[in-house]
Amino acid sequence: MITYFKRIGVITLILLLLAACSTEAPGSANETEENTDKQGEEGVKVGFSVSTLNNPFFVTLRDGAKAGAKEAGYELVTVDAQNDPSTQLSDIEDLLQQDIDVLLVNPVDSSAIVSAIELANDKEVPVITVDRSAEGGEVKTHIASDNVKGGEMAGEFIAEQLGEAGNVVELEGIAGASATRERGEGFHNRIDQLDKVEIAASQSADFDRTKGLAVMENIIQSVGDFEAVFAHNDEMALGAVEALAAQNLLKDVIVVGFDATDDAVAAVEEGTMAATIAQQPELIGEHAIEAVEKIINGEEVEAFIPVELQLITK
Repeated sequence: MITYFKRIGVITLILLLLAACSTEAPGSANETEENTDKQGEEGVKVGFSVSTLNNPFFVTLRDGAKAGAKEAGYELVTVDAQNDPSTQLSDIEDLLQQDIDVLLVNPVDSSAIVSAIELANDKEVPVITVDRSAEGGEVKTHIASDNVKGGEMAGEFIAEQLGEAGNVVELEGIAGASATRERGEGFHNRIDQLDKVEIAASQSADFDRTKGLAVMENIIQSVGDFEAVFAHNDEMALGAVEALAAQNLLKDVIVVGFDATDDAVAAVEEGTMAATIAQQPELIGEHAIEAVEKIINGEEVEAFIPVELQLITK
């Protein structure tokens, strides 16, 4: 009798094992269906590597992408590189391990980002760059304002304010960033044409307000008279304003920034900054998600999607 029940127990165990095995196939099919669904609007995961979220401009850019992703029903995973190219590479490696469908990149350094983009290319993950471009790798589209044009607008405004005569200080962004190169190029396109306008100093402050303050303090001590400051972004411009105000020089120097962040627009209204170039970062983020949708649906996207600029004055 005991032997009989042992046999029944063995048979029952075998049947249970067979039943368990038979349930594995539907599970695999569900995974395939989920992957297939990612080609539509539902289930799309977008990775977004931002150069830094310590800058209000990039927070607004991120928020624009977030709003667009929510409306489209996409999952948006954002990582902050904290202005460190090696951190950005590591972040993107992590994003690629998370089975993202599209990668948005706001490069810290346009050259250093190439290896990360190539990793995405190897995994056949489409790449979109925003605000700053990459110097290599395969990128589906680049979405940004025309930084050269913006630099020219700043140079033109300063030239008019100075009567095409005077000394100008230039605060540059992060060395290697496309925005630094392009905004500087546009600015010099206009300023270098003027015989009576001189660049009294040109130094990098890494797009950072605190560094902008420190660099401006050093320039005030080391350079003679100057009548204008052009900063490649508003954070540096606001740092320069603090340094000039501390030395009671603000009324004698016009300061022009770039980005039209809330703080900068308020400074323009107060008269502590003369002007800033508006980039509309929220719109850049929204356009990025629109490009994602086209890519997911197999549609063509333009190699460059421009966002309009505007000169903001009081």
